[in-house]
This record gives sequence, structure tokens and C-alpha cells, in this order.
Amino acid sequence: MSILGFIFFLVVAAVCAWIADYMVPGTIPGGFFTAAIVGIIGGWIGGGLFGSFGPAVAGVALVPTILGSAILVFGLALVSRGFSRV
Repeated sequence: MSILGFIFFLVVAAVCAWIADYMVPGTIPGGFFTAAIVGIIGGWIGGGLFGSFGPAVAGVALVPTILGSAILVFGLALVSRGFSRV
């Protein structure tokens, strides 16, 4: 994978995480790079749970990545809410 392909992959993963952030009541702390990391991990989770279906851009299956990112954002919101009460 070239550096330009990797950057495009990060942008698509970050956009998927940004969409997932609006789907669930939690928020992604940080900026673009945190959203990209959540998108990559969310794509891995979504691919493992739901497989690879739907449209794909830059090697990222959009539907499983958005769903996996939503699950991850929800989990992060629960964990961060639990730490703020301590």
C-alpha cells in the first residue's frame, strides 16, 4: 500500500467513525487521528461481527465499519462515563 493509499484509508475510516459518533450517544474524544483509530478498530470489529458487505471505498467496507465504530464509540462512552463518576 502506498502512502497516499494509506492516507485515503485513514480518511475513509475517520469518516466512518464520525458517522458512528452521531449514531450513538457517546462522543469520540480527540480529533481526526482519534477518529481514524476508532474507525480502523471499528472496521476490524465490524468485519469480525458482520463480515464484509456493502460498498467499499479504499479497501474499507463502509457498513460493517460504521456499525463496528458505533459499537466501539458506545463502549468508550460507557467506560469514560464510569471513570468520571469515580
